[in-house]
Amino acid sequence: MSSRPLFLAIALTFCASAFAGSGPDIDKVNGAIHLESGQVGGDLSTVNGSIRMDAHATADDLETVNGSIDIGDDSNAQSLETVNGAIEIGARTRIARGVEAVNGSITLAEGADVNGKLSNVNGRIEVSAAHVGGGIETVAGDIELGANARVDGGILVEKPSGWSWGKQKTPRVVIGPHAVVNGSLVFQREVELLVSDSASIGTVTGATATKFSGEHPGR
Repeated sequence: MSSRPLFLAIALTFCASAFAGSGPDIDKVNGAIHLESGQVGGDLSTVNGSIRMDAHATADDLETVNGSIDIGDDSNAQSLETVNGAIEIGARTRIARGVEAVNGSITLAEGADVNGKLSNVNGRIEVSAAHVGGGIETVAGDIELGANARVDGGILVEKPSGWSWGKQKTPRVVIGPHAVVNGSLVFQREVELLVSDSASIGTVTGATATKFSGEHPGR
């Protein structure tokens, strides 16, 4: 067997351990969870309540059902997940695995690094000059990659399932100046795709890209 898979496995294990919190777990049904600056936590879980980590805090898996997740600058966590609530990831913060919201926006500040997938169903996804390692997926959310953003693993906008009233809003996907998307951009539903003339993207399926110049596309 080649030594390359073994090397990759060791590297990934080291990467995961570097993100680990290894502090005490916190598990609630009702109520918010807050880690102050510099604190170290384990798994943080609540049903009805938000989760907030201040700058320079570290934890493992963060999970809530009804509540937002807010991670301060220069922090570390393994994964973030909420059903109903927004997720905000601060500057230079690192997430070892994925970030998932069902009904809620996801925002990455400059220098943030999500090693896994960024996904939601409904809600805006905004990536500043940050990195996503496992691709972006949504059903009905707008996507905006700001200047110098980088996404490895492509973009997928899925076709809505089930039945709904009236005409649905067309998602707007913006790829900003000098942004990079490595991998395919697959659109299973109608979208408005706007791509900077200085951006670099993979193969597009299911949409036609409209080029724009400058920092932002016109409305």
